[in-house]
Amino acid sequence: MKTAMGTIAGMGLTGCCALAASANFDRLPPGGAPSGWIATKTGAGEAKWTVEREATAPSPSNVLKQSGQATYPVCLMDSASIKDGFVEVKFKTVSGREDQAGGVIWRAQDPDNYYVARANALEDNVTIYHTSKGRRVAFKNVDRKVASGVWHTLRVDFSGSRFIVTFDSEKVIDTTDDSFAGAGRVGLWTKADSVTLFDDFDCGGK
Repeated sequence: MKTAMGTIAGMGLTGCCALAASANFDRLPPGGAPSGWIATKTGAGEAKWTVEREATAPSPSNVLKQSGQATYPVCLMDSASIKDGFVEVKFKTVSGREDQAGGVIWRAQDPDNYYVARANALEDNVTIYHTSKGRRVAFKNVDRKVASGVWHTLRVDFSGSRFIVTFDSEKVIDTTDDSFAGAGRVGLWTKADSVTLFDDFDCGGK
């Protein structure tokens, strides 16, 4: 990806976006769930989404941390509903015996129905899925080194049935799927016992 606008233009999404939103969590009080977000999960367990101070944050001083254990912890931006556009975040995996992952969600209908792209530090790969009725199905996967304890950038540009996934400024996936065609919420995702930090969340589209 040369630039964010370059990718959007290549997918026919030039011009002013009807919606643009961002969150660096710095104006929110540490220790609680972020206001304006739906902190939840897919499946069983208990997710724990909290705003925390973090010395290594790309934009100091706060990050959003997921430290609970659930099938898939999910945190959705309540105000953003996008059909075609982009979602991007910086993330760092901290720990996890079963999983160490960070992901972005788009076109979410609810916590059980959405698209997700995630990067996994235990498996060293990037994968795109559709999750339907709580069941996650991968439809494209690529091997990439995903270092734990290091900040990475994950982005998805989406238009119609086409999805472009960019990891650390490299386009790694260009694929299609038609599971969810309409607008939906965007957000963040982890898996199982993954303790993951998120910062500089951005989205836009129409």
